[in-house]
Amino acid sequence: MFNGIGVTGIILIVLVALLLFGPNKLPELGRAFGRTLKEFKAGAKDLMDDDDRERKDASRIEVNRDKEERNDKRLPE
Repeated sequence: MFNGIGVTGIILIVLVALLLFGPNKLPELGRAFGRTLKEFKAGAKDLMDDDDRERKDASRIEVNRDKEERNDKRLPE
């Protein structure tokens, strides 16, 4: 993602951010960004888990249908 940015580029970005926001605001911005990223990851994980559960439930329903169809095809006694 940042292949073109070297050490000097990162230092320049940090200095510009320091000038724009000041030394007191930067830690707050970092914490807010970290919390946002953490919530995003948790939400994405929940979505993936929900999809996995739905797939498992769908496969269980299909297996149960197959069993019912086999029971219906038995010969009468």
